[in-house]
Amino acid sequence: MSSNSKQMIQQIRQDFERLIEYVSGEGSQTRTAYEVELTLFRQLLALGRQLLLLFFQHRAAQLPKEPVRAPDGTPLPYHSMRPTSYYSVFGKVQFQRRYYYAPGHGGICPLDAKLSLPARCYSDLLREWTQYCITDESYAESIHMLKRILGLSISKQALETSIQEDAIDVDSFYDQKPVPPPETEGPILVLQADGKGVPMVRDEPACPPARRGKGQKRTKKKEAIVTAIYTINPYHRTPEQVVKALMAPEDGAVSSRPQRPVPKAKEVRATLQGKDTALDRLALRVAQRDGDHIQHRVALTDGAEALQKRVKEKFHNFELVLDIIHATEHLWDAANALLGETHPERNSWVREQLLKILSGRTSEVIEVLQKRAYEQSLSPAQRRTLQATIGYYQHNLPYMRYDEYLSRGWPIGTGVVEGACGHLVKDRFERSGMRWTKSGAQSLLDLRAVRINDDWDGYHDFRRRCQHQRLYGFWETVSPRAEAIVFGTAA
Repeated sequence: MSSNSKQMIQQIRQDFERLIEYVSGEGSQTRTAYEVELTLFRQLLALGRQLLLLFFQHRAAQLPKEPVRAPDGTPLPYHSMRPTSYYSVFGKVQFQRRYYYAPGHGGICPLDAKLSLPARCYSDLLREWTQYCITDESYAESIHMLKRILGLSISKQALETSIQEDAIDVDSFYDQKPVPPPETEGPILVLQADGKGVPMVRDEPACPPARRGKGQKRTKKKEAIVTAIYTINPYHRTPEQVVKALMAPEDGAVSSRPQRPVPKAKEVRATLQGKDTALDRLALRVAQRDGDHIQHRVALTDGAEALQKRVKEKFHNFELVLDIIHATEHLWDAANALLGETHPERNSWVREQLLKILSGRTSEVIEVLQKRAYEQSLSPAQRRTLQATIGYYQHNLPYMRYDEYLSRGWPIGTGVVEGACGHLVKDRFERSGMRWTKSGAQSLLDLRAVRINDDWDGYHDFRRRCQHQRLYGFWETVSPRAEAIVFGTAA
């Protein structure tokens, strides 16, 4: 052990003794809990920085146990000590390690691989903690949190770069993620898809107008395609029960409902790469989770034709179902056009037509609307609204066999993906003043999905292994023991 290390250990012990004196000496009698807790936290951060530096210096003093070679096998002699910086949760630590070099063959620092140091100075732990904040809070709020709690100052650009670097393995993670055991799954495999706009940075002209024209907006939106996959147990209901769940009873009575099963192993994702990319990725996950234990396969959408077409093409063995909430919204539009929003019979009319729809009699509802659409008393606007509802039901009629769906216990609402559109996309990306680049938004969408899916720890373990392999996989100086430690396989 070097004399410098001995001095550091002595200093660390003295600092620790001072902390013991701080909490147990005479001066502690006049201190508040808040004062002591805050002081201890700050001092322990400083102590952690010293201990981390001691660890690095201790490891740097050890010679490689094996000859250092270039990727082509050429021996590399010792050249010099090279400095490096490591920005940790305790603060910035600088130390030197051995550098081996041969002309024409390049050089390496074997310790970097043994410690699995990141490509840039920011530590894996610091990046992971900051990204956990950024996936839920704004960059500005996350920077403020780091400064206030850890006393660290990190630029927004550095955080944005780390987000994009650390999101590149999300697709690979889900490709290899083990599927739930069949005994824990439900017999109904469900997929859902929907779209949600993300406000993007707009390219402004060199000389922007003093005032935007009518209809011109400061931002444009790009659609993020949100997908969800899960299994669920059957939930048998009658059309009358569903009507009561969707509409408050006229007498105000609260009716009891069967306990609703919850989705199992739900996974949500979002992409700005378009519908085909989203559904191709979903299809891979569907193939992994399908099996003999699955008895029914259900695909739910909101009625968007482009999305329905692609779902039918890519998921031939799934039954396409129209979301009942969207079907009901069109019914309310028709009721408002025919009766007005304050008409006393409006709710009763909607309830009657909705019961027909849920009973597999949507054709009767279409006939009712078609007859009413020709009434002379209707205005052109009212007639257009009725025709829109008629067209929507006619197009989606094959996907509105709700009597069959309910008898099988299938889900008939897109609540899971609708919730994901709100929670995964809107809650983070549509806050006041937020504008995004495509690459920045996609990286954050990927990491936010990892967090929402409760895969955070598993993903970052996987990411660290992938990044280590990319940085150091070709170095023959990494011993089996060191590699086992890095990859989490050591005893």
